[in-house]
Amino acid sequence: MAKQERAIRTRRAILEAAGAVFDEHGYTSTTIAMVLERAEVTKGALYFHFPSKVSLAQAVLDEQVPFGAVPPQPCKLQEIVDMTFVVGQRLLGNALLRGSVRLAVDQETPAGVDHGEPFLQWARRLTTLLEVARDRGELLPTVKPPETVELLVGAFTGVQLMSRALTGRADLGDRLAVLWAHILPSIAVPGLLPALDARADRGLRVLASSREWAQEHGEEHAEERAAS
Repeated sequence: MAKQERAIRTRRAILEAAGAVFDEHGYTSTTIAMVLERAEVTKGALYFHFPSKVSLAQAVLDEQVPFGAVPPQPCKLQEIVDMTFVVGQRLLGNALLRGSVRLAVDQETPAGVDHGEPFLQWARRLTTLLEVARDRGELLPTVKPPETVELLVGAFTGVQLMSRALTGRADLGDRLAVLWAHILPSIAVPGLLPALDARADRGLRVLASSREWAQEHGEEHAEERAAS
């Protein structure tokens, strides 16, 4: 059991180090030696978990979507809003998430790394939620969930990239608030709009409630991510 726990910790340390290095240097300029130095592990330990740079990059990419976990909301449209703000907030302090996002948009990421998968995962997850929102009467009848989700995922990607370039993502919460101010009136039934919370500090407040929710439900991994 102790050996297994050490292996889990080592794998996590490698992933976090790789995320930081990929974020700082991109895929092409990142080397295994850089990751080893940052993670402070041996080459054998790294290759035990990740046989190649490609597999390491794919593992970093696969970590992206779970960082969007938020406590369930009675209003599913609010839950979707919360996911965007939580990811935006976590991008400020979590190098693994930043590395995953960098890889997803890095045009130099090789074909062996499926950098489109996070977009597809986000689309599937958000489409499911938006369909539930539609069935609960939260959406205007003209809304087509798959189309709206593709617009949202693309818009979020562009907004966070612009925020990264201009302010190191310091203004991302404000930019997301503006994004939702334009999107929500076009998809939500008018009576729901006053109850939806898309203020710039929403991510901070949701993360605080996420810690309480994780503790109540005994979800240690969710609690760890909420602290990021």
